[in-house]
Amino acid sequence: MSGSMSSGAPTPARLRVGEGVVDLATREIRMPEARSARRVTPKAIGVLRALARVPGEVVGRNELLAEVWPDTLPTDDVLTQAITQLRKAFGAGASGSEGGKAYIETIAKGGYRLTVAVEVLAFEGRTVPAVVTTTDPAFVAVPAGTALSVPPPPAAPARRWWLAGAVLMLVGIAVLGLWTAYEAGRLPDDTVAGSPGPSPVSRPYRLITSAAGFELSPSLSPDASMVAYASTGTGDATRQSAIFVQTTSSAVPRQLSRPPDGSRDDLPAWAPDGREIAFARWEAGGACRVLLVASTGVGDEREIARCDGSDLLSFDWLPDGSGLLFGTMTGADVSTRLRILDPVGGRWRNLDYAGAPGDIDFAPQVSPDGRWIGFIRNPQMGDLWRVPIEGGVPEQITRLGAEMRGWSWAPDGASMVFGLRVDSESRLYRADLADGTVSDLGIEDAQSPSISARTGMLAFVHRRPQFGLFRIDGGSGEWQRLFPSSGRDSQPTVSPDGTQIVFSSDRAGRFELWWARLDSLESLRPIEGVRPDTRQSPTWSSDGRRLLVTALDAQNAPVILEVEPASGRIEPVALRGKHPAQALYGPDDAVYVLEGDREGASALSLVAYGRTTGPSGPRIEGVSHVRFDPARRRLLYTRLDSNGLWSVAPSLASDTVVRLSDRLPSRWRYRSWTLAEDGDVAYLEATPACWAQVSRFRQVEGSLVPDGVECVDPVTRSTTNGFSTYGGAWFISLASEDGSDIGFMPLPEAAHAQEGIAKWLISLRKKTS
Repeated sequence: MSGSMSSGAPTPARLRVGEGVVDLATREIRMPEARSARRVTPKAIGVLRALARVPGEVVGRNELLAEVWPDTLPTDDVLTQAITQLRKAFGAGASGSEGGKAYIETIAKGGYRLTVAVEVLAFEGRTVPAVVTTTDPAFVAVPAGTALSVPPPPAAPARRWWLAGAVLMLVGIAVLGLWTAYEAGRLPDDTVAGSPGPSPVSRPYRLITSAAGFELSPSLSPDASMVAYASTGTGDATRQSAIFVQTTSSAVPRQLSRPPDGSRDDLPAWAPDGREIAFARWEAGGACRVLLVASTGVGDEREIARCDGSDLLSFDWLPDGSGLLFGTMTGADVSTRLRILDPVGGRWRNLDYAGAPGDIDFAPQVSPDGRWIGFIRNPQMGDLWRVPIEGGVPEQITRLGAEMRGWSWAPDGASMVFGLRVDSESRLYRADLADGTVSDLGIEDAQSPSISARTGMLAFVHRRPQFGLFRIDGGSGEWQRLFPSSGRDSQPTVSPDGTQIVFSSDRAGRFELWWARLDSLESLRPIEGVRPDTRQSPTWSSDGRRLLVTALDAQNAPVILEVEPASGRIEPVALRGKHPAQALYGPDDAVYVLEGDREGASALSLVAYGRTTGPSGPRIEGVSHVRFDPARRRLLYTRLDSNGLWSVAPSLASDTVVRLSDRLPSRWRYRSWTLAEDGDVAYLEATPACWAQVSRFRQVEGSLVPDGVECVDPVTRSTTNGFSTYGGAWFISLASEDGSDIGFMPLPEAAHAQEGIAKWLISLRKKTS
């Protein structure tokens, strides 16, 4: 939620809230048929302003207390009293007391939600667009209601009307100029095109879903009037999901699919003619099917393809509706290239285009003009690519090598909008096809964009979880929350002797590396000067004195730092490769590095470095994550192109490579495994029966032998970027608060374009004045 309004900025004077009119200056609320307006306290009006910025959206109690009672330590009673005042005021007149209570809904363990529409009113009896009447950016997205019915003004001479109109126009331009000046003043000066950076704090979107649990994978109908998405409940209900459809105006959703018990429906894709929706169903026994259903819900579901055993599935419709375009598919029906399915005849057609062995092409979509197919290549450390629809040579668009979370074509086909994890959150970015420039769209906690090519409207998943660190005893199952936090704590990494822990967190308002001694939790402090890269966890030296950390420098480029947590000493590690992704200590003071041969390269190589001699010996291509097993003096690693775990001697010689498992870890949870002190492997995964499950394996004669399974939490999600074990305990980052909704808005301009528009309007205001 946006922060409180700047005291120096103009604010709206009057609001229509449901049937009532609120005068913010006098703090009066007038309801129909009420004898008189009711005046509330300044704090109550402050609470109303906060709720009115995001009607229909839950605002947390802590957020309201922080905004309306800043720099104090209020109790919950003051907020309850303010809500009671507002409900009584809205319950005056025709509404009645019950109607007043219905205006503001209490969300258990959450906060409050304004349930009625909000409209910004201008001077008496008239309405103007919110962008003209207010400089508070949070009100720009407030949906307009029905204008007040007022008698027409008395007739006036034509000259007087012309003069009055001119004055009103000048006032409107002046107010618009003030708003743009305020917005431009908030644009960060250090925003750099082509790199993830700061973004505006305004919230120009509406959340059109509000159910508890998760709403995921949005797909807009061709005219953007409807959205389909996958939805789960809370608690045990998270184990099952169904496809829902609703209008994009926050209406009550309608369940479209009817999955059997224990099944999960996901990935809805709206047909170009709006008549059908394709989706995937994973069943409890491992079966996977792609189904078609009428968007009206009338008629039976129809199977068009099998995807049994697949952990990688993506598809979208061709623009003419003649077929579905599939990405690389794993499981029983393995395909490493894009291909097209005829849903009527069930025939497959492969696309002829170039690619290296092992490439994984994911989430294909055809451009609005029908000339190109865009996709994400190697999505674990992915980039956007495109290829002509008739096949040929693919063209790389971005060079980020990052964790991408969905994408969609912009309506003009000249850019691609994608979700990207940066630090502790996902944001939306736009990649320009002409020059590859990447620009932040200024939408926080957003992923999985779906854009209507006809209307330019955007739907996306809004998810703002909080993750805490927990120590869970593997024998007794006893839980211990290590550090209180209202932020996102992840990547817990325990030292080899079990005395220290480091983790990444935004708990202090920015993303940092934190350190503490486990026998003295009050020793917790940030390590200044380190911005950790979320793609890989830090690694400890064998004596627990030093860390190798993959960090981001001032230009967002990855670097390797050697950190001494106890003293705070930080030194960069000199490497020949320019694009390191991970570094770890090996035997005899050697350092092993995962590095790419170009910016954003997803084809990473494992290389051995001597402290003084640089890279030496052979290298292993296509590695995604690596750890050193001191008990066996072997390196264990995962690969980008396959599930499974491999080991290799410190020499990295090819004849020493052994595949320990062909199933776990999966390519998607390639960082969710760790080594115990004796070299046994622990793997953290999510299953339909348990969202946070630890499986243990022993290394026996070149293979992994199962050694027990523990369900840490059946309904709570864990992070996927690392966990630790020591002394039979698990150190895991689990969601303390979680859930997601679907956001909806017009597709915004990129930050640099918004800045240019703002400057132009400021110059117009100067000319006018």
